[in-house]
Amino acid sequence: QVQLVESGGGLVQTGGSLRLSCAASGRSFSTYAMGWFRQAPGKEREFVASISWSGGDTYYADSVKGRFTISRDNAKNTVYLQMNSLKPEDTAVYYCALSRLSAYSIMILPNTVDAWGQGTLVTVSS
Repeated sequence: QVQLVESGGGLVQTGGSLRLSCAASGRSFSTYAMGWFRQAPGKEREFVASISWSGGDTYYADSVKGRFTISRDNAKNTVYLQMNSLKPEDTAVYYCALSRLSAYSIMILPNTVDAWGQGTLVTVSS
């Protein structure tokens, strides 16, 4: 069973940057699509970004397009989320997700995600 561990969260000022990492244990990481979701206080979990097993396909929520970049290093079993130009509304717990389906499926069918990380808190101060 694959386990996911996020890191890189923290407190940053508006306009700042953070890079989140998600390390996966187990084999076959390179065969899975990966994604990031977030959940702000009092709100439902929402899709942020996803990436195909090869890294060739990526998808983003409209709210983060042009500011966030998802990438992966299959040799390190790690997926990243580079977050630039952060805004207070980006404040949330960020979760890593893994799917045996596609990056597109992660975006449109989050209930098909096979594994979740424990989350890392990102706080953007105004």
